This record gives sequence, C-alpha cells and structure tokens, in this order.
Amino acid sequence: MTCASDTNDRLPPRPAAGGDVLAQDVKFLKGVGPARAAVLRDEAGVATFGDLLYFYPYKYIDRSVVYTVSQLQEDMPYVQLRGHILDFATEGEGRKKRLKAVFTDGTGYVELVWFAGIKYVEKTLKVNQTYLLLGKPTSFNGRFSFPHPELEVVKEGESQDRGLQSTYHLTDRMKRSGFTSKTIRELVARVFDVVKDRMAETLPPYFLAKHRLVSLPAALRQIHFPQSATVLPEAQRRLKFEELFYLQLDILRYAKDRELSRAGFLFPRVGMAFMRFYKEKLPFELTGAQKRVIKEIRKDMVSGHQMNRLLQGDVGSGKTMVAFMACLIAIDNGFQACIMAPTEILAEQHLKTVQGWLDGLDVEAALLTGNVTGARRKRVLDDLASGKIKLLVGTHALIEPTVSFLNLGLAVIDEQHRFGVRQRARLWAKNTIAPHVLVMTATPIPRTLAMTVYGDLDVSVIDELPPGRKPVKTLHYYAENHARLYDGIRHEIKAGRQVYFVFPLIEENEKSDLKNLELGYEHLLKVFPEFHIGKIHGRMKPAEKEQAMREFAANHTNILVSTTVIEVGVNVPNASVMVIEDANRFGLAQLHQLRGRVGRGAEQSYCILVTKRQLSENTRRRMAVMVETNDGFEIAEEDMRLRGPGDIEGTQQSGLPFELKIANIVKDSPLLAEAREAARELINNDPYEKLPQNDVVWTQLRRLKKQIANFSAIS
Repeated sequence: MTCASDTNDRLPPRPAAGGDVLAQDVKFLKGVGPARAAVLRDEAGVATFGDLLYFYPYKYIDRSVVYTVSQLQEDMPYVQLRGHILDFATEGEGRKKRLKAVFTDGTGYVELVWFAGIKYVEKTLKVNQTYLLLGKPTSFNGRFSFPHPELEVVKEGESQDRGLQSTYHLTDRMKRSGFTSKTIRELVARVFDVVKDRMAETLPPYFLAKHRLVSLPAALRQIHFPQSATVLPEAQRRLKFEELFYLQLDILRYAKDRELSRAGFLFPRVGMAFMRFYKEKLPFELTGAQKRVIKEIRKDMVSGHQMNRLLQGDVGSGKTMVAFMACLIAIDNGFQACIMAPTEILAEQHLKTVQGWLDGLDVEAALLTGNVTGARRKRVLDDLASGKIKLLVGTHALIEPTVSFLNLGLAVIDEQHRFGVRQRARLWAKNTIAPHVLVMTATPIPRTLAMTVYGDLDVSVIDELPPGRKPVKTLHYYAENHARLYDGIRHEIKAGRQVYFVFPLIEENEKSDLKNLELGYEHLLKVFPEFHIGKIHGRMKPAEKEQAMREFAANHTNILVSTTVIEVGVNVPNASVMVIEDANRFGLAQLHQLRGRVGRGAEQSYCILVTKRQLSENTRRRMAVMVETNDGFEIAEEDMRLRGPGDIEGTQQSGLPFELKIANIVKDSPLLAEAREAARELINNDPYEKLPQNDVVWTQLRRLKKQIANFSAIS
C-alpha cells in the first residue's frame, strides 16, 4: 500500500482543492520541500500553509536597542550588536564539528559558534560584511560567545530599530535541519505573500463588533510581525478568544444536542420511601448545600431529559447521602438504581451504609462485585432482572453483559475518573432509555477546568461540611523532628485512635520507593513494638490488600503503612492521624485527597507533612497552602496555578476537544468565562444552526471537528 505522503512527494506543485490556499501542503512553499516539510510536520504539527500561520511565537524580543560589545554583562537576555566578522575557523570532526567566528564592533570582540547547519552558514556569511546580530550572550572566563546567533545584513542608511521580533519554539531536530526563528518568520511572510487578501474570516461581522475583536487576517499578521507593543495584545486577545469560543461552543452544543434529543425518565413523585427516610430515619440534619443539590437533581428528574450531573464535594461533605436520597426518588417512581464504586471494599462499605439507612423501608439492596460468585451471584442477577432488587451496589462488575436490570432509572458513579467514557456508555445501554447519571467526585475541580473538561455535565457543588465535623489540623514537620512526631502518635494510639503512614510511590522510582516503604515499615516496627502495624501497596495481591484494609477498618491494626492506594479507600472514622513522608513529592490535589482519609470521626484529627528542610519555592508554597486551608476548591485553584492545566487528576490539555495553541485555560480564565457566555448565547439564539448570520460559525466548527477526526485517525 502506498502512503499518501509518499504519493504527494512525486506530485508537481498544485493549488489545494477548492482553491483553499491555506490547505496547500507546506512542502510546496518556497524554501521548504519534502524533507523540511517532514520535519515541520513531525516536530511542530505544521502540515499546510494554514498550519504555519497558526504556529504561534512563544515570546517576543525587543529589538529597538543596539548594544556595544563593551556594554555586555553576564545574564543579559537576547541582545543586538552591530559589527562585522573578522574570520572563520572549524574545530573537531564528524558530530563534534563546530564552526567559530570572531565578531567585532570596534569596542571589543565576541565569539560566534555554530554546531549545526555549518555548510549553510559558510555559504551565506561573509567576512567584513556589516551585520546586525541577535543572540543570547554566554560568558566563560570573561569572554562572551553567542551560540547560533541570527545575523542580518545591514544596508547603508537603514534603520536598526526592528521593534518586537517573534521567537518560536524549535526542537533539536528542527535546529539540526537549519530552522531558526528567522527561518520561520521568512516562511510565514511567504505564506502571507501567497494568500494576499484571500484569507477567510472565521467569525461573523456582528460577533467581532459585539466582542471588540480585530479581524483574523490582522490578528495573524500582528501575532507574527507586531508593529508595536500596543497592537500585540489586541491580536493575542482575538486569537485566544476564538480558540476558547470554539472550544466552549463544541462542549455546549454537545450538551444542547443531548438535551434536545436524549429523552430521560420522568420521576414526578416524591414517594413513601423518600419521605419516611427524610422524616424518620435521617441520621443528621442536611446542610444547606445538600438540600440545594437535592433540589437541582430533582429538577433534572422532572425535566424529561436525561440527567448528566457532576456532584463535587470534599471528602466527608455528605455526597453519599445526597446520592442515596436520589436513589430513593428513582425507587419511589418504580425504577431501580445502582451505585458503582471503584474498589470492592468501597462497594462493600457503601452497601453496609445504605442497608443501615434502608432498615425498615421495604427496599431491597444487594452487592455485586468480583467476589460475589456461584449461587449467590445467580440469585442477585435473577432478583435484579425480576425487579426484586431495587438498589444494586457494586464495582465495574455492574456493566458486564450478564447483568440485566428490569428498569434501571438512575446510575450513581463514585469517583468518576476511575471509569472511562466507554464503560459509562455500557451502563447507559442497560435500558432502552438511558438512565439518569450522577457522577460523584471528592476531587474538587477548579471552575475554569470544570467548565471546559466537564463542560457537558451540569455541576453541583457541596461546599459545606456537616455540623460537628472538626477541620483536620495540618502541620509541616522537617525530617529531623521525627522523635517529636512519634511521641504525638503514641499519645493518639493510647487514646484509642489509629494512624496512617503514607510513603510516595512514583512509577519511575518504583523499586527505590518500595524499598523506602519496606524500610519505613521495618523502622516503625522498632519504634512502636507495642503496637500492631500493617502495610499495603499496589504490588500486593488484591486479596492481601483487602485483608490489610479490613484489619485496619476493624481496629485490629494500630498503624497502617501505605502508598497512595488508600487515596480512594474505606471510611475509618477512628483514624485520626495521617503522616505523609516525603510530602514534597506529592501534588496539592493528592495531598488533599490523602488528608481526606482522616477527620471522619468526632475527634480532632491531624495531617502531618514531613519533608527535608531544603525545598524549592514552589514546594514550600504547596506545604504552606496545605497548612493554611482545608478548602478543596481553594487548593484546586492553587494547584492549577502552580502546575498549569496540564494534568489535573489525569485530565490533560490534549484531552480537550481542540488543541489550544495560544490560549491557556488557567491564565486566560476571565476570557474563558466571556467566551463561554458568548457560546451559550449563540446556541440559545440558534439551537438548530439555521440562522444565516451564523453560517460562518457552524462551518468553522465542522472544519475544526473534521481536522481533529483526521488527526485522530492518523495518530
């Protein structure tokens, strides 16, 4: 089979189909060709003329000032010099070969060095020609040198003020192929020369006026060749706004399509089970946040559309109670409900909790996990299919093909990030009409990320803790304070409470980390010979892990030495101390999740972060945030500020509907909110995509979706 790119390499230059000049293969651009086109495609994702225009600079250098060699100092950023080359010399052989030149401006001498593209440099640069040099000076033994400088011939009488100059991210392979920021600028300029005034606008005129946006051709030209520092922000705002707008439009259109097309079960009744539980059996008064969220869920259930709601709340905020009461609404309306948990032990705990709440309500609940086998499993499956079991609690075993509900009306998914989209879809297929879906997470998601990554889900937030729950006290200890720490632990255990000791387990250091855990375990056995100490980590067999957690939950173990496998674990109200060793190796979100394992009982609980004394500024800030606040949403926002949106709870920016080339959902969050509102307004005004003034919007969205689909097929 012939690869498309191989075929194209043998074709003569030709205009792109339909006359769309921006869709032309970049190899047909003067100065590129097949070999360099392959480098641009593989290293920068640039395959067409249009891609080159959207290959944005990452910074700009002010070229309004020309320095002299005598003015150079250490740690200067990019500088300009005006002078000439005195001579060239080559050193080394093969891959170690380098080209050196002596450059002077009359006030001193500097060395220029090239490690790649040597033939091109020798062919194009001349001795005694006047050049304007741009580069980053490095100092060694009092002598300055410039690796791979940019050199531009200066014509007599020409202004030396080059204003702001764009700089592009270049990989090592691009540099070896002769690409510099100057090369990219030249190629971009050629695209503009070819395109001239044939560039189509991607937003309607009324939209540009309403949101004060410059035109696309103007924005693209200014982003690569800014005339001044005052016009650059206007170009950046236009291009960022467009990216965020189409991102939000895609998400909100998907949600709107689902609302318009996907019917949902109607649950009009608040029946006997719900009312008896609420009036007679509720173990504590609901918080205002819990009441608000139940009303939001109830509104979904009578809308006639399928509910897809994300329920956020810190550990201990009462999400399970809200989910259980939602299940009762489904059951009162003649439907079944299920709660799906990420682990068997957590599923067992959920069942034990709901069975206590269901006592006397004439509602049968059952468990289905991998451990439920044989005749017991058959009985559960039969009773589920007949409708006798109203509430099924389990793990991913619930989505197996052999599991058939009579009429599943509500699916509650605990810790959503443990279940993939395909798995949830298999759960939807358990009924002719997809059941309502309530996704629970104890990982607070920053608002900016939630409106993007979970933009198709309606979000409910429980932002209050139940009355009487004491906030966990968080302390930061240095490693040399272990003796004091051990005294405090001994005091807590003698008072009848239990302790977690968590060690990091990072994949690339798994062997050394496991060794650290084992050494830590052995050390604690010596420090606390009077107490029972257990251990748990991911390399243990499932049955061993289950046993270790059960013994801790039953208070047979005083101290549990663990990796982060307990992050999503059982509820042990008696555990009052969480010690996190090498806390500097954990992210804020993970530290907060671990801290949530304690503070579940009435006693005061503690989280002790243990680190070495020498810490980076970023790490010191993380520790300070943990000590200062227990607010999960505050922590999530700070986490995203410190780390960027790259990988918050496994949600990578590459997982967004479209790649963001210039916008950043953290730094540009006010613009994101504005773009989302603009997208929402457009969809509400044009839900069926019929208004002619919006044709350009829907055409561009389809084009973007097609590009992503094509790219996914290739990759």
